[in-house]
Amino acid sequence: MLKQLALSSAVSLAMVGGVQAADEASGTYAFDKKGNHQFVMFKISHLGYSWLYGRFNEFDGQFKYDAENPANSSVEVSIDTESVDTNHAERDKHIRSDDFLATGEFPEATFKSKRIVMDDDGDEADIIGDLTLHGVTKEITLEAEMIGHGKDPWGGYRMGFEAETELRLADFGIDKDLGPSSKTLEMIISIEGVRQ
Repeated sequence: MLKQLALSSAVSLAMVGGVQAADEASGTYAFDKKGNHQFVMFKISHLGYSWLYGRFNEFDGQFKYDAENPANSSVEVSIDTESVDTNHAERDKHIRSDDFLATGEFPEATFKSKRIVMDDDGDEADIIGDLTLHGVTKEITLEAEMIGHGKDPWGGYRMGFEAETELRLADFGIDKDLGPSSKTLEMIISIEGVRQ
């Protein structure tokens, strides 16, 4: 789920653009897996006393950016839920279990955008799309912002963005009771795409 969320957030951000990209920036961008310039992270409260942080190490996706009309952009993401990493092997094993992600049955999370709504200034955008996690598909909104875009030192063209969203675990059929402070999860996605 988290993976899909992360991917969808990233794609949405790319479409939004803090500063709308020039026409030359239009195109299809693949996530930069080779250089690993991408992160899907999350945090959740632990008993209301501290934050527990984690990430998904394996995910992929692409986004299409329309510089002339950013609202026509789109994004698709897939996340390997087995790759969850909270820097604690036993906790990661528990998160993969049926109490949470049930990765044996649901090894992949996905996100596919449906529409993008730009703010009045064109600096940020809401990316609305379907997140499939733990076998449940729900419409979510990613709050996205473009970080930048332009030519890279290797002859390519790149675009980066960051997005975030909040998820209720119960909405995706994850009913494990972690206490009143741990019913929601914050997702943070940072993505760099390479134009194809």
